[in-house]
Amino acid sequence: MSLNRKVGFFQGLKYRGKGPMWAWMLHRITGLSIILFVGLHVFAAFFMQQFGSDAATFINIVYESWVFQIFVIFIVIFHALNGSRIAVLDIWPQLQMYQREALWLEWLVFIPIYSLTIFILIQNGIIGF
Repeated sequence: MSLNRKVGFFQGLKYRGKGPMWAWMLHRITGLSIILFVGLHVFAAFFMQQFGSDAATFINIVYESWVFQIFVIFIVIFHALNGSRIAVLDIWPQLQMYQREALWLEWLVFIPIYSLTIFILIQNGIIGF
């Protein structure tokens, strides 16, 4: 017996999974973003080394801006913490019933770390380091 998974896009948007569903979606988005970031970074480094390309210089300037770094750090910290939460819940299946509490704990760890990071980045961005 198989599952019937013929759900359209708009029907999927109506799903009310709340926190865990949004964490699942954000985990996938941040994972793809990390792949895109690393790919562009390799692309820019290659073209900078081989050709001294203006496009590679522009990409490096964008990477060095503190505004862009705020987004990259959000992506990396969230993806790492959410992946850790998923790993803990996979290692100890009896904790699955506490999934929402684990999600709250993830955000309680994420918010202070990310806030401190943003504060330092903005401070360094304004001073000009």
